[in-house]
Amino acid sequence: MYKAIIFDVDGTILDTEKAILKSLQKILLHEQNKEYPLEELRFALGIPGKETLKRLHISDVDRVHPNWCKAVLEFSHEVSLFHGIERVIHDLHRSEIKTGIVTSKTKQELIDEFEPFSLSSFFEHTICANDTEKHKPHPEPLLTCLERLNIDPKNSLYIGDSIYDMQCAQQAGVKFGLALWGSKTTEGFEADHIFKEPNEILEIM
Repeated sequence: MYKAIIFDVDGTILDTEKAILKSLQKILLHEQNKEYPLEELRFALGIPGKETLKRLHISDVDRVHPNWCKAVLEFSHEVSLFHGIERVIHDLHRSEIKTGIVTSKTKQELIDEFEPFSLSSFFEHTICANDTEKHKPHPEPLLTCLERLNIDPKNSLYIGDSIYDMQCAQQAGVKFGLALWGSKTTEGFEADHIFKEPNEILEIM
């Protein structure tokens, strides 16, 4: 049995794909007068927002990033919990397994987008983009969370939906569980567990 299970947020707990991509599409139309197909922007899922803007050649990232954060909130009606994940989080909280969050969201983004679902108190430690110098796929965020939980990486599982999540786990020496409801594919993944539905996480307990 694992002693700690750490979760990503976007694409794992929250279905935020439409909100993130549509708001980014809107910002890019305003900044570059170019309408990107949503499929071209999927690379943004799972990495820090500022890194996304740099890759899209936005020159004034510090000005544009807050505007994007505000735009995401305009699409908050598109954000929801994945079916079944809330029960899993509650059950884990009642168990002896420690839980945490490692996300590429900033603290403010987490407050704006995750806090409304009232799940934060069920996690013992949360690591945001602000908390570490390096970000996924670098292992630093995950190792920082495990250090605070006082759990050895080899006794831990990180559940996420992106290649960045997998690479972060592998480099940290942590087992990786693929949230198939978020990734929608196993192509390109080397996962220790493939979870088709959230309730399957409870089976490994």
